Amino acid sequence: MIFQWLRRFVRYLDGPMIGLLTLLLLTSVSVVFSASGENSDRLFAHLTNIGVALTAMLLVSHIPPQRLMQFALPIYIVGILLLLGVALFGVVVNGSRRWLELGFSRIQPSELMRLAVPMMLAWYFHYKQETLRGRDYAFAALMLVIPVAFIAKQPDLGTSLLIAASGFYVLFLAGLSWKVIAGVAIAAGSALPLAWNYLLHDYQRQRVLTLIDPAADPLGAGYHIIQATIAVGSGGVAGKGWMMGTQTHLDFLPERSTDFIFAVFSEEFGLIGNLFLLLLYAAIIWRGMQLAAGAPSLFGRLLSGAIVLTFFTYAFVNMGMVSGILPVVGVPLPLVSYGGTSMLTVMVGFGIMMSAATHKKLVKT
Repeated sequence: MIFQWLRRFVRYLDGPMIGLLTLLLLTSVSVVFSASGENSDRLFAHLTNIGVALTAMLLVSHIPPQRLMQFALPIYIVGILLLLGVALFGVVVNGSRRWLELGFSRIQPSELMRLAVPMMLAWYFHYKQETLRGRDYAFAALMLVIPVAFIAKQPDLGTSLLIAASGFYVLFLAGLSWKVIAGVAIAAGSALPLAWNYLLHDYQRQRVLTLIDPAADPLGAGYHIIQATIAVGSGGVAGKGWMMGTQTHLDFLPERSTDFIFAVFSEEFGLIGNLFLLLLYAAIIWRGMQLAAGAPSLFGRLLSGAIVLTFFTYAFVNMGMVSGILPVVGVPLPLVSYGGTSMLTVMVGFGIMMSAATHKKLVKT
C-alpha cells in the first residue's frame, strides 16, 4: 500500500533528471558548508531551502500543463502590476528600487518574472500556433520588452538581461527567423555607444571597465574579481582539498556562499572538480532538452526548452563572472549557491518541465 502511494506520488518525476539534480544538490551542500566556515546554522538554512524547493518541484510536477496554461496570463498580469508598484512605491535599498513592501513581507517581483515571462510567451504561441504570423512575434516581443524595461529601470541590468534571454529562447524555439535575429543583433550592436553614454549607470560602466582592467582599482571595484581569479587559479589540477581553501577560509574571497561560490569550489577541488561540475551541468541540460523535445504539446516544448536554456545561461554567466571573462552582475550559480529564492525558482522550473513531459497531450485552450 505504501509503495503504491509513493509510486503514485512521484509518477510525474523523471528518474534520470532527479538523480542528476540530487548529485548537484549534494555537491551544493558540501561546498556551502565549507564556504560558510562550517557554520551549522547556515547549513541548516541551506538544507531547509533545498527541502522547500524539492517539495515545490514535486507539487508542481503534479499540475497538468493545461492548468499551467490557465495560470500563465494571470501570473504575467500580476507580475506587471507588481513591477509597476515597485516603480511607484518600491523600497529603495543601496540606490536600487527593486522591492515592494507588503506590510507582512518584502518581495522582489522580478523573481516572479523569471518564470512568468517564458510561461506567458509559451502560452501565447501555443494559442496562436495554427495562425502564426510575423505580427504575432512582434506582439510577443512587446510582452517581453515591457517587464524587461521595468526591471532595467530599477536598476537591475543583470536580471533584466537574463529575463530577456529567457523570453528570447521562447521566440527562438517558436521559429523566429534567423534574419530577424541577425537584424536585431546588428541593431543592438550599433546602439551600444548610445547605451554606454545614456542608458548605463556609472556603477554599470565601472563593472565593464573593471572587467577589462581589474588591477586599476585592486582594493575597490576590482577586488572581487581579483580574489575570485586567484582562488580559481590556486586550485590547480586537483585542488587544495575540501575545507582547505586559503582564499575562502582566510576571508579574502567575498560573497563566497552566494555569487562567488564557484571560486570556492575551484580552489578546493581544482580542475578535476570543475570538469566534474561542468559535466554534471551538461548532463542536466542534455536531459532537460530531451524532456523538452518529448513534451506532447507546443506549450510544453517551448516552456521546457526555455527553462533549460535559461538554466544554462545562469550557470554560464556565473562561471564566466567568477573566471573574469564576464562583468560581475550578481547572478548565483544555479542549485549550488546559497539562497532560497533562486533555488525555489529553478526547482519549480524543473517541476514544470517534468509535468510537461509526463502528462497527456494538451487540447488547445
